[in-house]
Amino acid sequence: MSLKSRGVAERTSRSVVSQKWSLLLCLGSFCAGMLFTTRMWIIPEIKGGIARTTTVDAKRLKLVSEGCITKFYKDVKLVSQDIFGKVSKTNNAIQTLDKTISNLEMELAAAKAEQESLLSGAPISDSTTKRKYFMVIGINTAFSSRKRRDSVRATWMPQGEKRRKLEEEKGIIIRFVIGHGATVGGILDRAIEAEDKKHGDFLRLDHIEGYLELSAKTKTYFATAVNLWDAEYYIKVDDDVHVNIATLGETLARHRKKPRIYIGCMKSGPVLSRKGVRYHEPEYWKFGDKYFRHATGQIYAISKDLATYISVNQHVLHKYTNEDVSLGAWFIGLDVQHIDDRRLCCGTPPDCEWKAQAGNICVASFDWTCSGICRSVDRIKEVHRRCGEGENALWKAAF
Repeated sequence: MSLKSRGVAERTSRSVVSQKWSLLLCLGSFCAGMLFTTRMWIIPEIKGGIARTTTVDAKRLKLVSEGCITKFYKDVKLVSQDIFGKVSKTNNAIQTLDKTISNLEMELAAAKAEQESLLSGAPISDSTTKRKYFMVIGINTAFSSRKRRDSVRATWMPQGEKRRKLEEEKGIIIRFVIGHGATVGGILDRAIEAEDKKHGDFLRLDHIEGYLELSAKTKTYFATAVNLWDAEYYIKVDDDVHVNIATLGETLARHRKKPRIYIGCMKSGPVLSRKGVRYHEPEYWKFGDKYFRHATGQIYAISKDLATYISVNQHVLHKYTNEDVSLGAWFIGLDVQHIDDRRLCCGTPPDCEWKAQAGNICVASFDWTCSGICRSVDRIKEVHRRCGEGENALWKAAF
């Protein structure tokens, strides 16, 4: 063998040896890596082990996530309750502040009315010495209604000494309310003066009488009455309506601790836009199809603070054609308690009679079709006999 052949053989042998050692070295490194990392491959076929490991981890993750979510919702609930509690307290505080402001405004209105009386030269009422009354009942009447007035005097309105006793013992004032004719001191005024001289039961207003002036008359009545008599309530009633005075007083007494009371039979009828029909409203476009809720005009009552409000603001209160609509409009925007009591609008017999027999005596009775008792001069005595509360009820009543 030549030297060249021998050299080639030696190089081939060394290459084989190097490859073997490289392979062993790689295997050793791989095993060392597996040993130090403490991890071993899991053959894919061993699915049970993998499944068990995954289920355990999932359960742990679920418990942790549920705990976090529960805690999150609890925290959100506590924060929400705290926020709602603060909002509720804030709303209550705002409502209390509104009522306080409203009461102060009413007191300011009363003080303003008293100041205006002083500037105009009228006598000032001293609240510490002025007689306190329970209610003032103003019976709206007209020059042509002498027979209606006599029928009221003969039924539910006490006369003479009884009326004076009613004022002194029960604190109840009752007057027929009327203004003046177009000609002051004319025959119409003289007739009323003669009637008043005989009965002494009129309240004369600085007002020109007229059917289309009922809103102005109502406003003047409340303004005049609240300045003459310091009462808790002021009532307006028509002269063709039957009233049970004791039942009226007991009804109002239930609300005497509440401020700004407006009580009557509340209604919301259609606005009549067509000319020529009864109760036509020239300013119909301001209302839409229906009126807002307001007391029907046959009888209603308001508390002193509302009467004072009318007195102070009478020069800026708008007058609509229908006086009951006007009164309701004056209270829109005020914190007024509208009380709907259907006993103030019972029908005539048999309606009011059945209710009286059932122990639910009516405050007032009239016929809706006539906006009062139909043919009241002839029928009011019958209504009084069948639906009246009895004379003793008034004197036994304690308001």
